[in-house]
Amino acid sequence: MERLVLTVPSHLFSPAETAVFSGSYEPELFSCGPDEYRTVGALPYCVTLTNVGGAILVSGSVTGRLVTSCSRCLADMEVELNGEVEGYFIIEGEGEAPDDMDEDEFDVLPESHEIDLESLLMAAILVDMPLMPLCKDDCKGICSQCGSDLNEGPCGCVSDEVQLGKNNPFAALKDLTFE
Repeated sequence: MERLVLTVPSHLFSPAETAVFSGSYEPELFSCGPDEYRTVGALPYCVTLTNVGGAILVSGSVTGRLVTSCSRCLADMEVELNGEVEGYFIIEGEGEAPDDMDEDEFDVLPESHEIDLESLLMAAILVDMPLMPLCKDDCKGICSQCGSDLNEGPCGCVSDEVQLGKNNPFAALKDLTFE
């Protein structure tokens, strides 16, 4: 797949000018922490490039659906994506970084006037991903002994509590009451 690159149009080098770009993005299988995601079709995006006086501001959104595994039961599940695309590119010789911006919050627009939109889209996607994807809030997960999906009902294994019984050093805490 070719990289998604935008060439800044020449009219955008005048203050307060804007240009809108839209399309679709279909990343390969990607990871976010321990989770792997794949897209359900292409992800539509729409970005606006604005000359804010010495810099090009890229803002917009990327939306769609992704598939991953539930963190508890490992079943496939869909995640809605509503990522906000953001980028700030200083036009060399025309602008400076605002005082309230750290070095990792902006880039210098290259001489080729090309912006790597793919990296901005992927950043928006990753920021929008859940820390712990769950198929439902009350997902029961899988049995630690046999691996059965506990959302489908009890598996019949002896529970850890019964199995450990009196040999568990924390069993004495079970009946502890707090005022």
